[in-house]
Amino acid sequence: MSSSRARSQRYGGTRLVGAGVVGLALVVGLSGCQPGTAAGTAAPAATASAAPAVITVEGTEVAGSVRPDQPLVVTAAGGALTEVAVTTPEGAPVAGALGEGGQRWTSTDPLAPATRYAVHAVARNAAGASATRDAEVATLTPATTAFPAVAPLSGSTVGVGMPIIVTLDEPVAEDRRAAVEEQLRVSTDPQGVVGAWSWQSATKVEFRPENYWPAHTKVHVDLDLGSVEVSPGVWGTTRDIDFTVGSAMVSHVDIAAHTLTVTEDGTVLRTIPVTLGQSGSGGRYVTRSGTKVIMSLEKSRQMDAETTGVSKDDPNYYNVAVKYAMRLTNSGEFLHAAPWSVGSQGRANVSHGCTGMSTADAQWMFAHSKVGDVVTYSGSDRAIEAGNGFDVWNESFADWKGGSALPS
Repeated sequence: MSSSRARSQRYGGTRLVGAGVVGLALVVGLSGCQPGTAAGTAAPAATASAAPAVITVEGTEVAGSVRPDQPLVVTAAGGALTEVAVTTPEGAPVAGALGEGGQRWTSTDPLAPATRYAVHAVARNAAGASATRDAEVATLTPATTAFPAVAPLSGSTVGVGMPIIVTLDEPVAEDRRAAVEEQLRVSTDPQGVVGAWSWQSATKVEFRPENYWPAHTKVHVDLDLGSVEVSPGVWGTTRDIDFTVGSAMVSHVDIAAHTLTVTEDGTVLRTIPVTLGQSGSGGRYVTRSGTKVIMSLEKSRQMDAETTGVSKDDPNYYNVAVKYAMRLTNSGEFLHAAPWSVGSQGRANVSHGCTGMSTADAQWMFAHSKVGDVVTYSGSDRAIEAGNGFDVWNESFADWKGGSALPS
């Protein structure tokens, strides 16, 4: 990870995301001036009984035994350390701090797994004699690692409602979630975005700002999990993700009025007549109210009702190819072209839950949309369920922070 990467400041489970600079430091030149002698008086010579300082580098006893989540420690007995240099195989320095009267040096940078570090240390005893120790320390190689998949993808441009979704391919133990969350850092340019992580399951944690992302913001995510044991014997993987927030496309669907109003950066671009989920059938086709986020865009999609639990012998079964499909929920709500229902659009709700519009309007909407754009719905008594899509905006920020593993 580059030392010029921006870091986030933490306030419990909430982070104030801001730009900053974090650098690696090399601890060198720890020696000070030696006491002088009176004029004309010779300095006392070292005696044969003054034993040299003994330098110990912890972790050299068993190769590959050092845990990445523990610091590297260098100590001096019978003297004080005057120089300690620890470097990675690429020659990058590892920062550390000297304590206990110069007798103990402790690394402050996190270590990486399966890595060999070169250690050079110098210590001086009371008589002024120097001792040098050069050693190699190897961190353990994990038997199993947890890879974090991240949405959005690095390099992508997304809408203002897009959460950051981190999904690990190994579960995180409940007592390790705070340690994992500590190493998930979000920074923005411009800075000043307040947000928080919230655990959705043992394998998924999501980040959202308090309010929608400011339009045209650059976002950097550091996942520094290489030094974190996420569960017994399973260690994380380090990644960096960069994405950009585009224009603020925030649309609203009035279910009762059968309209879709599209706005960009606060300006209304178009009001589109639509048809939505029909009543009856126990309400199973009523379009859900709530704040939804576009999850994907497909120019063409085969919609088979069987995938939503409707059997082929059901009178409401359908299997149709649609154009310009924009997914809003896991359960199968889309914005899409519905040329077969143009007569009802703007007048009646006749769909199976999707938002249908003319092919021309759907093509226009598709061209102006991106993953992460917000579409709010009102006018039905059927609320969107938790976890049914990118539904992070359907709870208060205070409730959202309640899902953080960090102390509030």
